[in-house]
Amino acid sequence: MSSDRVRSSSLTWRRLCGCCWWASRVKRSSEPIDSSGQTLMVPFSSRGTSCLTSDRAPDSTETEEQESSQTQESEETWSEEKTLVPLWAPKLSSRAVPACQSNQFLGPEGHVDIELIDESANRYSVHFPMAGFYLWPVTGLGFLVTAPVTVRIAFDSWGQHLDLKLQHEKQWVVAGPLFDVSVEPEGVITEIHLPHIISLPANEVDNSWFHVAHFKDEGMVLERPARVEPFYAVLENPSFSLMGILLRIVSGTGVSVPITSTALIYYHFHPEDTKFHLYLIPSDSSLIKAIDDEEAKFHGVRLQTSPPVDPLNFGSRYIVSGSAHLEIMPQELKLSYRSPGETQVFSKVFAGRIKEPIVLEVTEKRHKTLVWRTLVKPVELQFQAASAPPALSVVAFMKEHRRHLQARLGDLNGILDDLQDNEVLTEEEKELVQQLPIQQRKNETLLKMVERKGPQALEILFKSLNQRDPYLMSYLSQQSL
Repeated sequence: MSSDRVRSSSLTWRRLCGCCWWASRVKRSSEPIDSSGQTLMVPFSSRGTSCLTSDRAPDSTETEEQESSQTQESEETWSEEKTLVPLWAPKLSSRAVPACQSNQFLGPEGHVDIELIDESANRYSVHFPMAGFYLWPVTGLGFLVTAPVTVRIAFDSWGQHLDLKLQHEKQWVVAGPLFDVSVEPEGVITEIHLPHIISLPANEVDNSWFHVAHFKDEGMVLERPARVEPFYAVLENPSFSLMGILLRIVSGTGVSVPITSTALIYYHFHPEDTKFHLYLIPSDSSLIKAIDDEEAKFHGVRLQTSPPVDPLNFGSRYIVSGSAHLEIMPQELKLSYRSPGETQVFSKVFAGRIKEPIVLEVTEKRHKTLVWRTLVKPVELQFQAASAPPALSVVAFMKEHRRHLQARLGDLNGILDDLQDNEVLTEEEKELVQQLPIQQRKNETLLKMVERKGPQALEILFKSLNQRDPYLMSYLSQQSL
């Protein structure tokens, strides 16, 4: 290899790896030292930054021996620099990255905003302005690009494309999200990093089992990834389509596939019986988003919890338990993959009026091994209630359905009693509504009175309507969805 060619290759990789500038400043506790006492070039050492500043044209007065020495050094430097992206990417995928919002990629010069172009289809667009490596930390999806490029990304459902019969007969296991990816212009993305949920390293899993499935007009086309890392698999010089990772297990081996998983717990406030929803799912960002969206429709607030420390197994069953007074239905959950468009399985936990901390635990059924535990304190729930103002949601609901309420409310006696008991209405205001001759006039007057008294009064009316006329409120809630 000529010195010019080596230097050109080295410069190319330096430009591609410019995104690693911050990682190169991470100091090791010890660095290799040569016989002369000089620190050797090592990726991610404090010395690593010198590779970004050592570009200079060869001096014409240097001897051929010096030039040969430089050539050898350039080859070594190029080889080391070439590993920077593969070494840095798993650190990103394991979430060891600077703070990055869910709608941003992390690139060579900081954050790159993502545009939501179709919320109903979960379709996004992002423009990478320069060469380098770009990672979407919340999903684990990454791209290595050589020039500016626009990428469009959509989440899709395996259930709509992968036949269940094929999964059972061919022993296919869904191993990550399904993405629909397109790029413009083509030919400038040299690698795509597709996230997977398989726990690696693991003696039970052979990397040759990994396949990237492309769904095209002619059907499902399988491709072997160039390499498989603990959090993602890499396609080099990829073609783009509807694509995701599958794991093919040889039939009859009885292999239990270890996966990275997460536990999600959502808090639903009720003054008489506080409720939680507990999910145990694979660590797939598209599943988490789908559950977040579904819970938000019913005002569920996700509590901050840690995921299970050790990998869990596909198909295994887990028992949900907790403090003695809790009611849990169902108590048994099976860890499986359901596409984002499907209904996700969860346990309902009824806790009554929480005055003391409660404990929730998940235990592997067969071996009775504790795999997850969390503690929920009343002060934490009070903070969540304060940070997610329910009155604002009630105001929006009542405003949206005001015409329906005015037309469809029936007997108001119980509702008027509730409002008087909670000091929303006076005795005189209550009698004024009752004396009106027409039902719709009564409804209209009541709604106007309560609206004038503010969001807290509307919330009390909302609770009374839910108790006194649950069918109407259920119908209106479905219309909101």
